[in-house]
Amino acid sequence: MALYYDLPVYRDTYQLILKIFEVTKDFPKEYKYSLGQDMKRDALQLVRSIYRANKSTAKTVHLETFLDEFELLKLEIRLCTDMKVLSFKKQAELSVLMDSIGKQVTGWRNASQ
Repeated sequence: MALYYDLPVYRDTYQLILKIFEVTKDFPKEYKYSLGQDMKRDALQLVRSIYRANKSTAKTVHLETFLDEFELLKLEIRLCTDMKVLSFKKQAELSVLMDSIGKQVTGWRNASQ
């Protein structure tokens, strides 16, 4: 079993977290401590799910949890873009990482079933 922090999906998720912390720093005050804080928390939760899935024998449960939380984060990012709090360019940067992460976790889940 590989250490969770050596997994490509962990490295991509960590990069996503860094980018989310970076973009929420520029949010207007009205959203910084509500939606921005929720996005940070939800992104950090993804790492917890990766850790738990990697150490568990029942990986599917944790990967399903990851995918549920991941969908919520996608919704939050889309909401930010629709409300013009997040630029299309920054959303595109996040989307590239999120597509890669989604494919990796879905493949991991399918291989674990």
